[in-house]
Amino acid sequence: MTAAMRRLVLLVGWIGVLAVVTAYTVHTLKLSTDLRSFMPPAQTADQKLLMEQIGEGPGSRLLLLAISGADEARLAEISRSFVAALRADPHFSQAINGEFDAGMLDERLLPYRYLLSSSFDEAPLDESVLADELSQRVEDLGSPAATLLKPLLPRDPTLEIMKLAERWSPPKAPLVRDGVWFSPEGEALLLVQTRAAGFDPAAQGEAIDAIHAAFDASRGAQADASLVISGPGYFTVLVNASTRGESEWLGRISTVGFIVLLLLAYRSVAVLGLAALPIASGALAGVAAIAAVFGTMHGITLAFGFTLLGVAQEYPIRLLSHRRAGETALESVRGLWPLLLTAIASACIAYLAFFASGVTGLMQLAVFTISGLLVAGFSTRYLLPRVLPAKFRDAADTPGLGAVWNWLESLPRPRWLPPLLLAIAALMLGSASTPFWQNDLAALTPVPQDLMKREGRLRAALGAPDVRYLLIVEAADAEGVLELSEKVSPRIDALVAQGAVGAAELPSRYLPSLATQRARQSRLPDRAALETMLASASADLPFRQGLFAPFVDDVETARSLEPLTPARFASSPIGARIEAMLVKRGDHWLGLGTIIGMQDPAAFDALATETNDAVRLLDLKGASESLVAAYRERILRAFGIAIVLLVATVFIAFRDLHRAWHVLAPMTLATILVLAVLRFGGTSLSLFHLVALTLAAGLGLHYALFFERTTPDAAEARRTLHATLVCVISALLVFALLAWSSLPVLRAIGLTVSLGVGFHFCLSILMARKGRARDAG
Repeated sequence: MTAAMRRLVLLVGWIGVLAVVTAYTVHTLKLSTDLRSFMPPAQTADQKLLMEQIGEGPGSRLLLLAISGADEARLAEISRSFVAALRADPHFSQAINGEFDAGMLDERLLPYRYLLSSSFDEAPLDESVLADELSQRVEDLGSPAATLLKPLLPRDPTLEIMKLAERWSPPKAPLVRDGVWFSPEGEALLLVQTRAAGFDPAAQGEAIDAIHAAFDASRGAQADASLVISGPGYFTVLVNASTRGESEWLGRISTVGFIVLLLLAYRSVAVLGLAALPIASGALAGVAAIAAVFGTMHGITLAFGFTLLGVAQEYPIRLLSHRRAGETALESVRGLWPLLLTAIASACIAYLAFFASGVTGLMQLAVFTISGLLVAGFSTRYLLPRVLPAKFRDAADTPGLGAVWNWLESLPRPRWLPPLLLAIAALMLGSASTPFWQNDLAALTPVPQDLMKREGRLRAALGAPDVRYLLIVEAADAEGVLELSEKVSPRIDALVAQGAVGAAELPSRYLPSLATQRARQSRLPDRAALETMLASASADLPFRQGLFAPFVDDVETARSLEPLTPARFASSPIGARIEAMLVKRGDHWLGLGTIIGMQDPAAFDALATETNDAVRLLDLKGASESLVAAYRERILRAFGIAIVLLVATVFIAFRDLHRAWHVLAPMTLATILVLAVLRFGGTSLSLFHLVALTLAAGLGLHYALFFERTTPDAAEARRTLHATLVCVISALLVFALLAWSSLPVLRAIGLTVSLGVGFHFCLSILMARKGRARDAG
């Protein structure tokens, strides 16, 4: 078999293996979009609750809707049709617009209204109460509300269903016009609660698509009517789409630039295609490793993983630039392999810190990157040389390269330069005015200010709960939570009256405790007494005899009912609300009360003290910041161990303290300079800066390793410079573009790596040993 035939067979086999791995990953791997995969593991009970509430909490799953663009009557009509469509849609657990909903209690649960309603707590259901209620109904039947009341009257003359509907509306209900909610600006308002987690952009995206479809069907020919959506789930979808769209757009530009660069550097389309094989192998190996270890992969892991694999693109570039005339590619790579192996091992050690984080997303990132680097590196060593064509263009012959090398070698390398740069960096770090670390998760993916203002306006108009605070009620069981909730309700009402909080919503607002239900049940009159009182109360009123028989039947039924439990109540249309507010945690239960218009969080401290923290205010923002801070300390400890291993690897590879110093010193100083520039520019460091610093250090280590490499002649020195320049320019093509991104996450990575590449390249030259081969030409 000829050499060309062997190359072709190996190439086909290589591509075939990649195709098989691709098929395996497509069949096996499932992509996740839940952003909580990139949040730290919770340690305390409140932190665990925080992680759940970020996605599952009642506030995080609310969407705020506003309809405008038509007259009030038409908007009310659209609102009624719209809310009916949303209630029938399985994406939503609740949809309300202020309109009375007679179906909020299941037909079978209607008698329970006398156990749920507080109407007769102060005054029992007696003849005088019935007389007042029935007289009021006579007046109501002469009002515009008669159409609504007539179907209810025989079964519910005291209108307990409507009183419950009012009680179960938001504590600070919006304006009501034409039977539905309106904002002061004249928009029809709706509150929608999704079944999906608020932190799941894919599921929230489906829910929002369903909202748009229902709205288009509801507005009919009213083309001018428009819909505005706001809320945490909507912002999750918006940020996710913006990040993906901008990443793809910048990725396409950088890919085209990278292809053009390699064509200019190596003048061969075939070589360009072959050089992509190790990178593709590494990427597929990383994805396959995650499929085998985790089964699911987060979309962010996939995006960041490909970014971190930017280190691997240097492996084939080094081979292509360092090929020497008169040698095969296999012979050339053997001379490079010790340094390449050191670079691969060092990068893998650095990324092990992510695996030690305990965060699922970062552990996936570590598995992806380490697997990818190993496969990309070893395929560059053992496969790529065997498929490269024998004919190639020696990079040492690139015009002008020798002159550039000589100029770089002639640059002064004063010993005082590194200490001076270190002192400048210390001054810059010391003069930074912003906090060193960014603990606010929301700042990493900020929502545009105009959307935040709109969200605040709609939330105020709707009386929707704050997403920052929760009032926690803790007890041994669900009944204990309801009893404690009832007990502290007067204290909460007092805080509302004092102006400490706009309103609060406790679980007992929806479902009274068993004791309260039994007490109400015991005060209900029996059938004979109720019929007598009813006959007397309606004697002079225009109601036909026997009209209220269904009412008497319901009261009699209510007297013998087993009290309503959370499990039974969950089957009603309103039951999803109490289900979200009562949760079991281990051997105890929590009630999750929502807060509206928090003004003075400290006012709740006395309540927590009196109840031994059984009732306490949870600041989700504060809890998230403490969680991030604790998690970052863990990451930094892991990085410290990784740095020790990295230093040991470089020393073992060189077996020369002086040469190892010339590799590690530029990388260390460059990293400090990047930190100084970022901090001096007012940037507080986040997790993504740590990821980017690791990537920049991996790239910088390559530069220092190869500039420190002993070159036997001037031609080899030019090849080293050629390879390094191609690596530097290719890295800047990717990351300098990201630095211009409008998204903080992308900008943090792009700016950090771009600065790192620049500093590492310059310092690797200026801190390298002098006296290397010069170009005679």
